[in-house]
Amino acid sequence: MLLLGSIELSDNDVTCAISDRQMNIQDKVTFPLTKPSETFGKIINYFKKAPTVQAIGISSFGPLELRAYSARYGYITDSSRKNWNNINLLGTLKHYLTVPMTFTTDVNSTAFGEYIFSILNSNPVMSLVYMTIGKGVGAGIVNDGELIGYKGSPEIGHIYPKRHPKDQDFKGTCPYQGDCLEGLVSEEAFKSRFNKSYKEISMFNPIWDIVAYYIAQSVIQSTLLIRPQKIIIGGDIINKIEIKKIKTQFAKLFNNYLNVGDSNQLNDYIVLPSNSSTKLSIIGNAALAKKAYYANN
Repeated sequence: MLLLGSIELSDNDVTCAISDRQMNIQDKVTFPLTKPSETFGKIINYFKKAPTVQAIGISSFGPLELRAYSARYGYITDSSRKNWNNINLLGTLKHYLTVPMTFTTDVNSTAFGEYIFSILNSNPVMSLVYMTIGKGVGAGIVNDGELIGYKGSPEIGHIYPKRHPKDQDFKGTCPYQGDCLEGLVSEEAFKSRFNKSYKEISMFNPIWDIVAYYIAQSVIQSTLLIRPQKIIIGGDIINKIEIKKIKTQFAKLFNNYLNVGDSNQLNDYIVLPSNSSTKLSIIGNAALAKKAYYANN
């Protein structure tokens, strides 16, 4: 039986999993992300003791070097996380776990997981944008079954949205661009605005309409550039109330300029994720590993 491995390094945790060729998860373990030597040891130990996998898909927080021709391909490069700067993630794991491996960003693996999940459920979405909004703003794009981005995943978080009329003075929190999308809607932006977590801000607070206004603009840009079947928005700050606000802002700003999605139904076009990001990442990594296995056999 073909068994496929998944390794995901997220903000605070590492998840290792094994699935079969139909993407059914057979086993999963999660442990804290600590210093590299300890983290690598736990990952390697898990796969050495588990049933033998024939390929592994790896996804991680970034920034990552994803250009296969680069001497640093497979590295976590200039990470702000303590001890995780300039780490040869892919090379180290290949040294100890000698099977075909794939390597991509955490949001890419989640986006690919949504694509595969739609196929498994007989409702294929061949073109999608997956946005995640939390500590940062990231995106993964799948078009005709392939991930978009030669040098890395798309950086939707760093577009410049038009400022809301009632939000002209906030400078934003992005250390590079200030008031880019990430600098206006991320968890850090909420802390800077209110000196408290977004979790403590009532959904009746007008800031949520302002945030939806900014996110809706990124949805419009994705719609115009990619023309996807579906746009999926996840991440810690997004919930059922906020997704409705985003749809409302999108409808106002876009003004029915184009048909969206396959059915032109907004409720089916801008949606929440189908599963947890962890499950989607495992599915995505395993599916990418499956492709690597067959490419090598």
